[in-house]
Amino acid sequence: MAASSSPYVTLISNDGFEFIISRDAACVAGTIKKMLDPNSLFAEAISGRCTLGMINGVVLEKVCEYLYYNLKHKGEKDVPDMEIPPELCLELLMAADFLHV
Repeated sequence: MAASSSPYVTLISNDGFEFIISRDAACVAGTIKKMLDPNSLFAEAISGRCTLGMINGVVLEKVCEYLYYNLKHKGEKDVPDMEIPPELCLELLMAADFLHV
């Protein structure tokens, strides 16, 4: 199966941690969606692997959790708050800005 048709993609942090998540969840992030667009001809679209050089493993794990959380609660009202450790807030904000989520 070609990576572009696989239902899963791999997100790689700057410290080498790899997170395999569903393509639908990954595409909640605008930056990742553009990276994986088969019409873009980016290497990530062909391989299904996105290296995110500015995001460490701890933050990327929380980003992946949020992508699934967002997908699960899409279109709902009164969505419960997601637990975010205060020590990660600044790094998560920077990651969210970079990823367009």
